[in-house]
Amino acid sequence: MSLTEILRRKKRSIVSDWVERTLDSYTSSGFFKRSKDLFANPVGANIRNGLDRLYDLLLEDAPWEEFTEPLDLVIRIRAVQDFTPAEAVAPIMELKWVVRRALGRKEKDQVSRTELDYFDLSVDRAALTAFDLYMTCRDRLHRARVNEVKSGRSILADNGCVSSRRLAGENRLP
Repeated sequence: MSLTEILRRKKRSIVSDWVERTLDSYTSSGFFKRSKDLFANPVGANIRNGLDRLYDLLLEDAPWEEFTEPLDLVIRIRAVQDFTPAEAVAPIMELKWVVRRALGRKEKDQVSRTELDYFDLSVDRAALTAFDLYMTCRDRLHRARVNEVKSGRSILADNGCVSSRRLAGENRLP
């Protein structure tokens, strides 16, 4: 039996473990794990959807252009949060560990080293694409912040209400 056949057969448990490990990286992971509603929990729902689709694409040996959309569902969320670049992309790399853990001893003996190496290479390429997406998102955030500062809107947003400062004893304007 080929690695792809084994991974297709074990998809539900592998993706479930992968999503679980990814959601564990959030401080509010309990909520993200419980609620599967897209509107009540967009973070959890998008991560589940993105990782599920990414897994299918990896098994299909799909063209790389198709990887962008599911990776974007996961990485865009992580780019606006307090994750380092490594932490933001780490869940993609963890798929290799999850897969090896899911393979039984008999299955490991059936799978050729070449198949595992090729799968690892595909995951690595997905992670590199995720890193590119992360950097693009961060660049957009920084440009938006610079434009906000240049336009003067940051003064209004960052300093709060003038009247609240006066009540606190500050008589000067920003």
